Parts: sequence; C-alpha cells; structure tokens
Amino acid sequence: MQRGSTGHYVASIAGGVSCQAFVPAPLPPEPALLLDTKLQGRINQAMLALGRLDAISTLLPDARLFLYSYVRKEAVMSSQIEGTQSSLSDLMLYEMEGMPGVPMDDVQEVSCYVSALELGVSRINEGHPITFRLLTELHRALMTSGRGISKGPGEFRKNQVWIGGYRADEATFVPTPAHELAQCWADLERFLNDVPQETDPLIKAALAHVQFETIHPFMDGNGRLGRLLIPLILVEAKVLSQPLLYLSVFFKKHRQTYYDRLQLVRTTGDWESWLLFFADAVAASATQAVQMAQQLNSLRSKHRAALASFGRIASSAQQVLDVLFEYPIANINTLVKQSGLTAATVGKVMDKLLQPELAWVQELTGQKRNRVFAYRAYIEILNQD
Repeated sequence: MQRGSTGHYVASIAGGVSCQAFVPAPLPPEPALLLDTKLQGRINQAMLALGRLDAISTLLPDARLFLYSYVRKEAVMSSQIEGTQSSLSDLMLYEMEGMPGVPMDDVQEVSCYVSALELGVSRINEGHPITFRLLTELHRALMTSGRGISKGPGEFRKNQVWIGGYRADEATFVPTPAHELAQCWADLERFLNDVPQETDPLIKAALAHVQFETIHPFMDGNGRLGRLLIPLILVEAKVLSQPLLYLSVFFKKHRQTYYDRLQLVRTTGDWESWLLFFADAVAASATQAVQMAQQLNSLRSKHRAALASFGRIASSAQQVLDVLFEYPIANINTLVKQSGLTAATVGKVMDKLLQPELAWVQELTGQKRNRVFAYRAYIEILNQD
C-alpha cells in the first residue's frame, strides 16, 4: 500500500544551514494497516516465538541468572550499533571494578544501558505507564556517565539535528524541529497508552519504535532508548514476564535494511514492509534467546554433574559454580563474597577448574595475585552471534 509521506516537512535551520525537517503524523497510520495473509502469518510466527521465550523464562531453574547476562549482551550490542568498542567481557570487568581494555567512556555507556533497562522494567512492574516522565528518567539513567553527561540527560533537545551527511541540507534525514517535539511526543504517548484505541502490543512496539526514531527527541542516545522501548512495551502488555527480547543483534546484522525500512516508512508510508522486517527480527531474536537459555541450562546441568568427581571440595565447587553463573567474570574477592567460602577454599576450587583436563575457566591476568577468572564456556555461549 502506498500512502505517500507519513508526515510533513517544515523549514528549519541546523548548523547555520536551511533545511527541511520532518514532522511525522500521529499514530496509528492512516489509512489503516493492511494485514494481508503474508504479514499476518509473519506476525503470528513472531508471537509464537515470544510465547516460547516467555515460557522458557518460567522453566529455567533461575531465570534471574540468565536475565543478568542476557541483558548485558543486549547492552553491548545496542551500544556497538552506536559506535562503542566495548565487549561483554569489558563490561563484566568494569562491573567487577576491574580495568576494561577499551576507553572508559565506552564501557560506562554500556553499563548505563543496563541501568536504564533495569530501571524501566522496575517502573513498569510498579505500574507506571510509558510516559514523558518515565522516558526522561530512563534517558537520565542512560546518559549519566561517559560521553552522555554533556548531551542533556533527561531533556528534550533544544536545537535542530540531522542524520547522515556533513551538512543539514545534504542529510539523509532531518528529524522533527525542537519546537515540535512536545506535541509529537504527546501524540506518541497517547498511542502507547491505547488512546483513543487499543493496538496489538507487537504492532504497537513496531510502530512506536519507528515514530520514536523519527522524532529523535534527544541530543544523543535515541537509538539505544528506541530499542529499549521495545521490550518495555511487551513487558507492560504482559506479552513477556521478563525483558528477554532484544533486537540489537538482528538490527546490527541487517543494519542497512533496518535503516532503509525506517526511511521507506517516512517517504512512502510503507508500514507493512517495516512490519514484515520487525516480525522477522522478533521471531529470530526470540528463537535465538530460547536456544541460548537452553544451552546455558544444559551447561549448568553438565558441569554440576561433573562436580561429583571433585571429592572433598565438591560441595564448595558447587557454590563457586553457582557464583560463576551469576558473575561469569570474577576475581577471588567476588567469589569469596558471593559464595561465603574462604579465599583458600575458593583458590583450591579455581585451581581445579583451571586444570587442562577441565579448562572450564580461564585466568585473565597472568598473575599469581589478584587473579581474574572468566567462565569460558558460559561466555562463549553468550558471545554467539
């Protein structure tokens, strides 16, 4: 269906250059979405995948441990889309108060993403709707350290920005002017809260993501916050009980298609092509998350069973293994604190796990003191894709 542009252009100035900025029309689209057999089938597949993902979160022995690491994987991938070089191991080292191997600003940005997501889920579970107040609170959390401090945390931008190109009049896209942001967000907020009509949660998440990226309300962090909104919308709608759906891996793999489909919505009103892409992203990401959860669960069962051969330290090794499932990169201090064991006992267990015939863990520092360990098999599963 060809609707034409899904908004209108207004004259603006950015960087001292005259340009045409885009103001999107309120959601839902007009005319209404054409949910033909092909699109409805792909949406159904995505919903089935989400159902399996939500089910496995209740079947895991400790879903919290999986969520801890999976959220961090998403934080790394989402931030890498924005250009940071931080890895999952860097983030875990930083959280352990170790020293990451990348610029500190990079790993701080990733850590802030984790904090923002956890805050958002907490607020949703407390019954807070997705409103301007929540959005700005999440943005402050997202931009509280690293490069974001100077980018107006929690404040809508006050000037015109552009995307792509070194001049605004040659940009790939010029988002909504600053003086139009309040009205655009008010319209989006009504849509998010089913005013005046209810919208299917998956479709809502898909449409709202495009609208948020199009408005581009903040000076920085719009991409990360726009991706973060997706699981929050699904948790609020109770499609997911835990925020286990993250699309950054899929969006990064198919980055050009992602940008092309966003722009196609703005220029031609082709929401249906975007929905096909989004449904595929959800189905693939949910399926991948289920597979990862199953692999981690299998790894835990396999390694727990193998501990029976550890003799007198088997019980202590079990306690250390449980800590490693929550902190896949840890030093002796962390293992002692979280397990309640003595440093000497933890040291014996780690020496056993380091033996070549097992090699479950890897020592990262090469030192005899202040050693840092990585639960290699666990991290390899997380690092897939």
